[in-house]
Amino acid sequence: MKNVINILLVAFLFVACASAPEERIKPYSDFPEVKELVARSVPLDTALFRYPYRICVQGDKAVVLDLHGTDHFFHAFRYPGFCYLSSFGKRGDAPEEMFSAENIQWNGDFLWVLDSNKSELTRLGFASSGDSLLRQEAVKLDEELLRSLDFVQYDDTTFIIPDYSGDSRFCFVNRQGKLLRKMGTIPTVNEEALQNARPALAQAWRSFIDYNPRNGVLAAATQLGEVLEIYNLKDSTHVVCTGPNGEPEFKVSQGYGIPTGIMGFNDIQVTDRAIYVIFQGHKFKDIMQSTKRGTPLPDGGQYIYVFSLKGEPLRKYVLDHSICGFSLNEKEGIIMATDVNRDDPIVEYHI
Repeated sequence: MKNVINILLVAFLFVACASAPEERIKPYSDFPEVKELVARSVPLDTALFRYPYRICVQGDKAVVLDLHGTDHFFHAFRYPGFCYLSSFGKRGDAPEEMFSAENIQWNGDFLWVLDSNKSELTRLGFASSGDSLLRQEAVKLDEELLRSLDFVQYDDTTFIIPDYSGDSRFCFVNRQGKLLRKMGTIPTVNEEALQNARPALAQAWRSFIDYNPRNGVLAAATQLGEVLEIYNLKDSTHVVCTGPNGEPEFKVSQGYGIPTGIMGFNDIQVTDRAIYVIFQGHKFKDIMQSTKRGTPLPDGGQYIYVFSLKGEPLRKYVLDHSICGFSLNEKEGIIMATDVNRDDPIVEYHI
């Protein structure tokens, strides 16, 4: 009997070790190739935006998320001409209106949007006329999830959402909004915060995420500091790429994480061949001093970093605009981006 128990214990340990992500640390300091890019401003036939934060392009449609929209959070355009089609995501507290908007994701012909204040994901589809979006499904998120600020669709039945409790890195949620399981841990060297201030640590490690179902790569880029995590969900590997600015710096005040280091990454996209991230790098003390002087630093980042799917630094693009969000067509070599600092906020780069 004892031998049977030992065999079962060994088998259990083998399975546990085999299923645990294989974490590797990859520090980087520079990129082997640096290229400067000059943008073309895209003229619009209407003035709509207050803070155009994100842009998603698919086929002949482009959708822009206006983070501080007065009446609507989202605006749809015909692509590539950027002729205005319609606005949706009406701001308000009615059942089909939105308190807030965090992100947008295409999935086939449908568009998913996240309202963190309502803890709700909504699926929309274009009407048969092709010029307006209709609400088709609403997913109320599990109460165990703490203020979800980003999401990706893992497959037709499951979403991946960052975990802001600090207990893990990601939550897997089904189509009904129920928590299925959690995965990963915050890869910090700050053991004290990991033991005693996990919610504050999770706030400081707030990350922008993207997932490519074709290669199984889930990537997360920290809003503070300079850490890019790459999870390959097909082979269970986990690579942590840490840049010169290190992991997010913060202090704990009344249970909250107060940033003290730099503004890091702004947006991320995982393509079939690489990972693209917008990087800012402004120190918080410089941001505050510039605001006091009345010459605030621009929002967004002037760099796009490119990494391989395994975390090797490949290329750095230096931009002539500071951009907050982008949508990349890797095949055509076109980047559409948003610049909240200018009157013409939609710009186009060719790489």
